[in-house]
Formats: sequence, C-alpha cells, structure tokens
Amino acid sequence: MTTKGQRVIEQWYKQKNWHQFPFQKEMEEVYLAGYSGLLNAPTGSGKTFALFLPFLAEFINNHPKDYQTRKDNGLLMLWITPLRALTNDIRKAMQEACDEIGLPWRIMTRTGDTSAADKAALKRKLPEVLLTTPESLHLMLAQKEYAKVFKGLQVMVCDEWHELLGTKRGVQVELGLSKLKALGAKVQAQDTSSLENHSHSPHLESRTTKLKIWGISATIGNLEQAAEVLLGNDFDPDQIRMVRANVDKKIVIESVIPENIENYSWAGHIGVKLLPQVMEIVAKSKTTLIFTNTRSQSEIWYHAIIDNYPEYAGIMAMHHGSLDNELRNWVEQALHAEALKLVVCTSSLDLGVDFRPVDTVVQVGSPKGVARFMQRAGRSGHHPGAISKAYYVPTHSLELLEGAALKSAIKKGVFESRDPMLLTYDVLIQYMVTLAVSDGFYANELFNEVKSTFAFADMRREEFNQLLDFIVNGGKTLASYDEFLKVEIENGLYKVNSRRVAMRHRLSIGTITSELSIRVKWLSGGSLGTLEEGFISKLKPGNTFWFAGRSLEFVKVKDMTAYVKKSKATKGLIPSWAGGRMPLSSQLSAVFRDKLDEVAHGQESDVEVKALKPLFDLQAQLSHLPQSHEFLIESFKSREGHHLVFYPFEGRLVHEGMASLLAYRISKIRPASFSIAMNDYGFELLADDDIPIEEALEDAAFFSIENLIEDIQHSLNANEMARRKFRDIAHIGGLVFTGYPGQQVKNKHLQASTSLLFEVFNEYEPDNLLVRQAYNEALAFQLEEFRLRAALQRIGTQSIILKTIERPTPFAFPIMVDSLGREKLTTETLEERIAKMARQYQVDDVAEPVKPRSRRAGVTRKKGF
Repeated sequence: MTTKGQRVIEQWYKQKNWHQFPFQKEMEEVYLAGYSGLLNAPTGSGKTFALFLPFLAEFINNHPKDYQTRKDNGLLMLWITPLRALTNDIRKAMQEACDEIGLPWRIMTRTGDTSAADKAALKRKLPEVLLTTPESLHLMLAQKEYAKVFKGLQVMVCDEWHELLGTKRGVQVELGLSKLKALGAKVQAQDTSSLENHSHSPHLESRTTKLKIWGISATIGNLEQAAEVLLGNDFDPDQIRMVRANVDKKIVIESVIPENIENYSWAGHIGVKLLPQVMEIVAKSKTTLIFTNTRSQSEIWYHAIIDNYPEYAGIMAMHHGSLDNELRNWVEQALHAEALKLVVCTSSLDLGVDFRPVDTVVQVGSPKGVARFMQRAGRSGHHPGAISKAYYVPTHSLELLEGAALKSAIKKGVFESRDPMLLTYDVLIQYMVTLAVSDGFYANELFNEVKSTFAFADMRREEFNQLLDFIVNGGKTLASYDEFLKVEIENGLYKVNSRRVAMRHRLSIGTITSELSIRVKWLSGGSLGTLEEGFISKLKPGNTFWFAGRSLEFVKVKDMTAYVKKSKATKGLIPSWAGGRMPLSSQLSAVFRDKLDEVAHGQESDVEVKALKPLFDLQAQLSHLPQSHEFLIESFKSREGHHLVFYPFEGRLVHEGMASLLAYRISKIRPASFSIAMNDYGFELLADDDIPIEEALEDAAFFSIENLIEDIQHSLNANEMARRKFRDIAHIGGLVFTGYPGQQVKNKHLQASTSLLFEVFNEYEPDNLLVRQAYNEALAFQLEEFRLRAALQRIGTQSIILKTIERPTPFAFPIMVDSLGREKLTTETLEERIAKMARQYQVDDVAEPVKPRSRRAGVTRKKGF
C-alpha cells in the first residue's frame, strides 16, 4: 500500500519531469521499512535524492496532517561528507526539494568554513537537516550538553563513504556513530517508557524508532565490508540492506595519443607537450575540467595555458585545496552559472559536486587507481542518463599502457578495495579527550561503545585502560609533566576541567596532518590561500613564484603570513606540496601486467598498445618483453657503477620495500653499498662494484617470504620509518600542540618534540601503544607489507629472465630519471640533467622545458624518447 509520503514524493518527481529509477524506488521501500545499510550508486545517478526523499516521505507519514506547518522540529538528519565543497551543493538541492514539497525546513551546513555567527545561530536554533564533516561532528561532540543536539536524530547518512573508509577520518566517523547510536538507544528507552505512561501523547510517535544509518558509496571491491565497517559490530545483520543502483552509466574514455610516440618523453615530463591536443578538446567542449594529480601540476598547467592561450583569461579558473575558500566558492558558483569554459583542478573537485555544464573531463597523468578515474570521469555528464566523456593524457610514453589498463579494468568491473584501519589509538585518544572536554564519560560505558566499532572490535580492556591512564596520568613515562595530565576523574566521571586544555583540544580536533601552512596575502589586503612553510622558507624578498594562477613577488613573512605583490615576470618558481605522489593500485597493477602480457604475445587490440609498438619493439630489441609467467631483471654497467633493474610492476611503495629487501639479501652474499631508485613499474639497485645477482638467484630464499618482517627490519631503517609515522600519531593523539591560529609552532620544533617523545617511549616504555601503532603503520602503509608479500609469492612462481644489456631500455630509463629527481645537491635543473643522461647513453634529449612556439601554436615539440 502506497503511503501519503510516497505519493507526495511521486508527485514531486512528476512536477520535475523526472523519472524515478528502480534503485530509487527500492531505496524508498527499504528505508520506510526501517532498514539501515549502504547505497551503491555511481556519481550523477541521483543518489542524494534516493536517500533524502525517503526520509522526507517518512516524516510526512508520521505527520500527515501538519507536515507543511510543523517548524522547529530539531535536528532530524545528519549528513556527513568528506569535503566541505560538497556541502553547499547538496544543501541547495535539499532546500529546493523541501521548498517545492512545502516543508518549512531549514537545511544548514557546519564545516570549517562556517562563520562564528552561523555556528552561534546553529546553537540557538537547530535545523532539521545538518550537513557536516567528520571533524565538525567531533567538534559538536566537544560542546557542553551535546546530547540535546542529537536527541531527536532519526538518520545519519555518510556520503562518499568509500573516500573515508581506510582513513583515520573514517575511524572518526565510526567513533562518532558509536556515540550517536548510544544516545539514540537512551532516547529510545526513555521515550518507550514515556509512551507506556502517556499512551495518548501525540508528540512521541516518531521518537522511538532506532537511529537509521546509511552510507553512500561508489563501486569499490569490498562493498559488503564497507557496510559492516560503517554500521558497526552491534548492528543486527537482518536489519541491513545493500541497495545497488545498477544504472547503465555510459562512460566514453579516449586516450590522447602523441603524434609520434618515438618523439614523446619516456620520462621527465608532466604532459604539457600534449597541450595543443588538449586545447583542441577544450575548444570543442562546452565546459571542461582538467584533472591533475597534484597541486603543483595544476599550477603548471594553468600557467602553460594562460601563457600559450591568453584568450582563455576570464573564462578559465583553477581549483585546489590550498586556494582561499572564497576563491574556490567563486569557481564552483561560476561553473554552475556556466561562466567558465575551463577549470584546472585536483581531487578538490573529485566528489559529488553537481556541475551540469561540464561535458568533458581531461585526466592528466595516470590517476593510479580505477575508482579514482571513474570518480573524475563522472564529473562530466553529471546527471542521470547523460554520457560521461573523459580523455586520458599520458605524461610519458609508458603511461599510455596505463590508459589501456584503465579502460580494460572499467570494462571488466575491476575496482580497488578500501581496507579499513584498525586500532588507531591516536584517534581514540583524541576522541576520549573530546568527550571529556564536553560532558565527560564513564569508562565502562565508553569501552562498550567503542568496542561496537569495526576499528576497535579487537581492542583489549587492558589496552583501553592504558589509554585512560595516559590521558589522566601521562602513562608510565610522562606523569611528571603537567601538560600531558589533561583529564581528571570525579566520582568515576572522566572530565577536563582546565579551560586551557579544552580550548587547545578543540583547536586540534581532526586527523588530517600536513606540513605547517602559511597564509598568502596581498600587501594591499585579501587572501590567496595557503602554502607550506617549507616552500616559503626558501624564498627571499624579490623572488617570483606562481600561485593561484598569478605571478607573485615575495615581499616578507610576518605573523605566519607571507605578503606578496603582483609581478610582471613570466618565469618563477612553482610551489611544491608534500605527499604528491600516489602509488599504482594493486588492481590497476594487475591489469597493467595483463596488458603487458598481451603485448608480449603480439595482441595489439588497443589503440594505446598499437601506438606504443615502436617503444616495445625497442625494449624487445635491447632486452626482453616479459610475459605473465616471467620476471625480468636487467643488468648493465656505466660510469656510475653496476646497475640492476627489476620489474615487478607493483607500484612505487611496494618497490621501495622490495628494493631494500633484495639489496639486504644480496649484501649477505657480498657486502656492498646500494643506491636505490624506483617508480611504479620497477626499481634499480646501483653499486660501485659487480653485484653477485647470479649467485643470489640460485638461492631459493632470494624471493622468499620466510623471515620477511625480520629481513625488512634489517634492510630498512624501521626505527626511522616508525619515527616519521609517529609525528602524525603524536599530533592526532594530542602529544604536541601545533599552536593557536596565526601563532603556529614551527614545523622543525614539532619534529624535534615528537622525535624526543619517540626516543623516550622506545627506551622507557617499549610497550607503548602509540609506538606500536607507528611501527604497524610504517609496515602497512609506507611499505604495503601485505602487497609486498603477495608480490614476492607471485615472483616465486615465475621464470627469472636475467638480461645483460648495453644501455638503459625504455623500461629502465624512467627509473633512472627518478633517481636524478631525488638527489640533494646540484647546480643543474632536472631537465638539464635528464638531457645530459640521455646524451651519455646515446639517445635523444627528452626533457627540454616547455617554450611557446607562438600564441596560437602552443608548445614546441623537441624530439625525445
């Protein structure tokens, strides 16, 4: 039987001339039946309305006579998003739907961009729907009497859950949900009792329903586990549903093929050589998003376009996370208003924002993951039934094969899994202090709540007690230092009584750690955004750099602000940001190896593979094209020494660990010092003398996983790796304070403080949970130990092909270029050193800086690899 709420929603669809998809109807049915779960839907398929409208229908069902006049209902829906940019777009769509249906509701947002006045207004009068981020949710839990805010909450939705899963922000969501579920259970028990005593009260009928929890996720490899992580261990499996859109979202993917692949770079470029072809695509499109993988790359591309195509000034913009919020908002509004023809952007525009004018997406460089590429491709044609059009621009020749692998993976439905994070004690410590800052908590009650989460299901009570002791007494080591004694116990209630501790903690809530940022402002006033301290510290007054699409002259730094003025210089430094490189995902690596196997067998069905035939022919001529049952190792000598190049095709993080491991195992045969370089395809070991590789290969243990952890610890400076991880853990866990707004502690001081704490814990408290976590994270995330183990097992089944070559092959040269980029001391640019290396090995120059041939013609094409 159709309910009144369903009829109202059905009528709204008709008024909009929209068709309600089967998955939207299914979502409506399971929601109204009281289920929680996960909605799996591609971007641009109508997934927001699929969950929001059933929520409205339920409210109408509960208040059929006065739903259009009921105001001030309190907070009913909490909508979590990973990006602040998403909240404004979703809010507008929700508010429009409420207005058209006749619900006198307020839809509001609370993020880091929300003004103090708006936050105060939220406290005075709660909206029916609040859109927020994981950090802002925890800030709400840090307020006094937070339970009153959530007492009427009926549903919590986590949008883009796949982006949060597998991150500490995802653990924040799990912990926040555990508290919301506990609060809901208390309200349910109280209201049930009230109903029994006042059975005729008309105001309590909807309060006894259990809190619904729904996640929205794009397709990933472990959707069922994603639902399990979100809902927690205490959820009844019979009350969980998985709703799949199964919408035939058409995506057209086309690689931009260099006109002459033999003259295109093997390495050392960022794709700008293909700028003329990219701008031809832009000219034919209504609105285009050019996605780059790093903020530096977006600045370079923006600069190159303005320099070579000045007619795009005024109809082109840039969008990335370091730009000022007002500028980013302007870009988003201009996209909606169809005022921009082109935006160069990063992952800041990856998710859910609905820009209907966008009909084309250009991806510069490999996105290193299938799901990430799908997400970005979905920014075009972002509405049901529209075709998404995406172009793939390789930054060097071999990346073309990644383009073929991407298309193949999408066709086969191969997507990455997002492994959940477990036992992140730093996040839990922060959460415990958050609750202590607000109304306090009781240990047994909190332990049971936290144990209900997926992240802490395996936590033992003695570990929880150790964390309690840490926040109250400083643990075994820090008891003598007052700054670590944050929480007090009053009749069993764990509470923060110090206003200073409370204020500093609220300023530190969050799990996103990065290098200290310095705001960039005009001398005349107005903000451009933020840059990392490390980049600003290298500038001298008068230096020119490019940021936010402008040529800027550095003037001075004062009070954590870099002041600049306009510059007329056409050349300048491009800012760099930490953490720019992404490793090739395991799924894309596997499909890449399949494509390489097709090449080795002469199967050239893809246009990318056909274009790469000259390169593969040269690789086969100089060395060997490995098939799926083969593992290639190349050996050659140069003036630098003896080179060994291995090709697992497993991604740079795995290669970093494997290179050190194999170097250590070789050194047990004959002591040697190695220089190591790697990229996503392979790695190089360079030594002064001959490397006994033949002898090493005769040992069955060379690629073995036996004693793997022990050998890793010997081969790598595990202590230093853990120390680097501990810096972030100490920050999140509140061991160090990064400073007040405008008065941040310098990065070098923070590093010194965390290093000292790490040494103290290592020496006097070896069982410290945060130190143990640092070592575990170094193995799991810096080296991808599980993936390294699987790669070694695969190699153990393959035939080893050892080739002695005369000079670097097309596969080897990019790895050697990587080693150039990592050297510390030089007076030459990277391009000059690559060109020198190319001449040394009797091959063409590969990396001349981009120069305009003419304003119309774009950039020059210097002959290269």
